[in-house]
Amino acid sequence: MTTNEQQDEQQEAKSYFSRNLLEWYHGQKRDLPWRRHRNPYYIWISEIMLQQTRVDTVIPYFNRFIERFPTVESLADAPEEDVLKCWEGLGYYSRARNLQHAAKQVKEEYGGQVPNDRDAVFGLKGVGPYTAGAILSIAFNRPEPAVDGNVMRVLSRYFLIEDDIAKGPTRVKMERLAAELIPEGEASHFNQALMELGALICTPKSPRCLPCPVMEHCSARLAGCETSLPVKTKAKPPRPEERLAALIEGRGGHAGRVLIRQRPSSGLLARMWELPHWPAPPAEGGASAALLPETAAQDRLRRSLLQAGIFARPEGHWMAAEHTFSHIVWTLQVYRCREEEAPALPLAAEGRALYSAAAGNGAASADAAATGAAPGATAGLADPGSASAPGPADPAAAADYAAASAAGAGDRSATSEGMYNAGLTASVPADLFADGSGPVERFADGSGTAEDAGAVRWINRSDMANYAFPNVFLKLLNAYFDEQEGGAV
Repeated sequence: MTTNEQQDEQQEAKSYFSRNLLEWYHGQKRDLPWRRHRNPYYIWISEIMLQQTRVDTVIPYFNRFIERFPTVESLADAPEEDVLKCWEGLGYYSRARNLQHAAKQVKEEYGGQVPNDRDAVFGLKGVGPYTAGAILSIAFNRPEPAVDGNVMRVLSRYFLIEDDIAKGPTRVKMERLAAELIPEGEASHFNQALMELGALICTPKSPRCLPCPVMEHCSARLAGCETSLPVKTKAKPPRPEERLAALIEGRGGHAGRVLIRQRPSSGLLARMWELPHWPAPPAEGGASAALLPETAAQDRLRRSLLQAGIFARPEGHWMAAEHTFSHIVWTLQVYRCREEEAPALPLAAEGRALYSAAAGNGAASADAAATGAAPGATAGLADPGSASAPGPADPAAAADYAAASAAGAGDRSATSEGMYNAGLTASVPADLFADGSGPVERFADGSGTAEDAGAVRWINRSDMANYAFPNVFLKLLNAYFDEQEGGAV
């Protein structure tokens, strides 16, 4: 076969692909909510949500999100806490933060209208080549390629491309090829058809070749290697990390509530709420935390709580849970803990004033709610590392508390909240613990600082609506309250 004949054959294969794919799409496309209009803002939201997430999972989130934030301006002006709450359970929360940041860009720079300009769309925070191509082609029918994993899989198989799709040059090659395939005036439908084929027919492990509209000229099928394509270097598996978590049940005025804390303002899961947790120390022989002796795990957790300014005693293992990030997997060993009262030690004047104000605080104000404080939550729990916390208490007093606490005895007529606000644990000495382990970190992932971390609240089930939780903690809290209400865990 001559060079010209080869070129003609390849061009025919491309024309066949585009023609048959569009015909199939018009007859088989799914009825998805973001396909019912050409609103660029809605299309943008759907593409961000669909990153690393299944369509069936996204649909209810998309519907709730556009109901809550129907315009670019409404998203740009919303408190971040509201945006994260609406995203709760969808994961990859940096997507939500970047989306709101970009909405502010669109409001300020483009009058609230998603720009119909390649450079402008690429300049939005969180928008990469695929998302930009999807917005420009689907919303504005511009002939821009939108190449994601589904598309690279389809093109690798149809054109028998054996290059590693995890490498940058291969993506560039795929984008160039995809652009050549777009029929004139059909960019919106064609790119959606290409994505649809990868999602429904040309699936990763078991491609459905018989109903495929382009099977006749699929080079990988003809060569019998469709299941071995695309070629992709395996990513490094996420690092496992065992952690000890505290589900702290309140007493007295906190009865029926559990303690949650807020993460730092930057880094992993920034500003979201969670149960307090810390890395588990390795057991002898390098065993996991799941095999750590019960007493050792509880002792470590108790000391971590004390270092964080939280007076609570672990009472036993409750359950295990797992949370997977792209680079790390947390295995949480969750212990039920009981709030304890601090010893009856003299409070500094500042501590008494702060505690009195907290004790007299009723329902949260609208301002407090806007900053994440739920009605009925305890607003008086100050961060001992923050400027609002009173000065340090007597180190000897801290040691007295630790000794009494270890013995399970002592006069505890003052509440733990009061001692926390008095700054007691801000001065716990490094050599307080018998094993000489020293202070326990506040946030093991190294993100944030003592000044912007560690806000805590006592919440009940109804208060959960006011806070955004990573999915694993949302499930744990719901399981706990189900258990308390007599439901299944």
